[in-house]
Amino acid sequence: MLSVSQSVLLYPVSRNNIYFMKIIPVIDLKDGIVVHAKQGQREHYQPIKSRLCESSDVYQVINAFLRIYDFDTFYIADLNAITGQGDHKQLISDILAAFPKIMFWVDSGYQVYSKVSRQPGNYLPVLGSESYNDETIFELKSFNNNFVLSLDYSAAEALGAKSLFYNQALWPDIVIIMTLNCVGGNCGPDLTKLNNFCRQYPDKRFVAAGGIRNSADLAALKQIGIELALIASALHSGAIIREDILNVSGKKYPGKPGYF
Repeated sequence: MLSVSQSVLLYPVSRNNIYFMKIIPVIDLKDGIVVHAKQGQREHYQPIKSRLCESSDVYQVINAFLRIYDFDTFYIADLNAITGQGDHKQLISDILAAFPKIMFWVDSGYQVYSKVSRQPGNYLPVLGSESYNDETIFELKSFNNNFVLSLDYSAAEALGAKSLFYNQALWPDIVIIMTLNCVGGNCGPDLTKLNNFCRQYPDKRFVAAGGIRNSADLAALKQIGIELALIASALHSGAIIREDILNVSGKKYPGKPGYF
């Protein structure tokens, strides 16, 4: 399994002057298909309806995203595993084998290091606070920082292990701020919360997740120091297009620091 430094830190970073933003498409899997996540109401998620493709088949959705842009990282949420209603282990294994050059961040709820360590090199576990409690969070140490942490919120409420939200000793380099009530809600990202994290913990790289609507939101996130963003709805609707991704990635400006 690759370390976070190998799989995520793929190009130069400037903490004081952010030259780029990495966009990571989101795949929400439920009962074998890709669904539209909306405000954390998982029992009501419906098959994805997308301008990019007519199918909710995961392979067709991934290929549709790749027609927009040559993404090298995807985020997969195994909603069945997260909610304790089965899992997509075999399907995710097949996806990783089908796209060996793409890194997949995978949130499948509570994960144990001994099992994750046997995953292929393009698998990186996402460990979400909602799947742990204050008694189990110290299991995160066994991952030796080779994971992405997700600090999960519903509105202002911290979900799961409360002490994980301030115990930096358990944090890896990359931390997702997941605002579930904003997911798919067209309400904009929680800039206040994200800005607070960026200011309080300048040595960490924070990932915005939930509510990103358009290029203006990307610009606002970039302004406060966010370097990575998880996006689904705005890609499916066409609100964020290839040109927007090129603008924030730095690829339009050869020779500029951060070009990759």
